[in-house]
Amino acid sequence: MIENPRVVVYPPTESGGRRVRVDGATLGTAYSLHDLAVFLERAGLEGWDELDVAAHAELGLIEWRGGGPDDWGS
Repeated sequence: MIENPRVVVYPPTESGGRRVRVDGATLGTAYSLHDLAVFLERAGLEGWDELDVAAHAELGLIEWRGGGPDDWGS
């Protein structure tokens, strides 16, 4: 399991997705908290779900750029 990874979620694109990076590696484009949780689990953060992602956003463990966990654009 990854200890204290640097997770960055970029601003929504025109299509509504948000690019996700963990420790400098791009994981893909998430279109929801569920997508983000799947990416993070694949990156080694096992057992995370949408509630975990939202809670970690409030703790500052995820850097949200251009809006928080409720902002997915279009």
